[in-house]
Amino acid sequence: MESETHWDFSETTLRLRRVRPEKNERRFYAMTVTVDLFGDTFLLRNWGRIGTGGRLRWDLCADLSRATVSLRVLAQRKRMRGYQDS
Repeated sequence: MESETHWDFSETTLRLRRVRPEKNERRFYAMTVTVDLFGDTFLLRNWGRIGTGGRLRWDLCADLSRATVSLRVLAQRKRMRGYQDS
């Protein structure tokens, strides 16, 4: 009897930016919830000055729902600091 495995490689991505020309500030913050080939769920964060590669951080999460909650919490914190959806 064969067992069928369902792979869900869907991604959830959120891009934020904060532009304040008077302070010469142009920043971005991007977050992606993704599942790798081994079934591990990650929250990938990328941030820095617009026009650069920025910094990258991979956070291992217990499951997809916790990663999504983490994304929402971080997005709310960034919006409170002046970031807007792009």
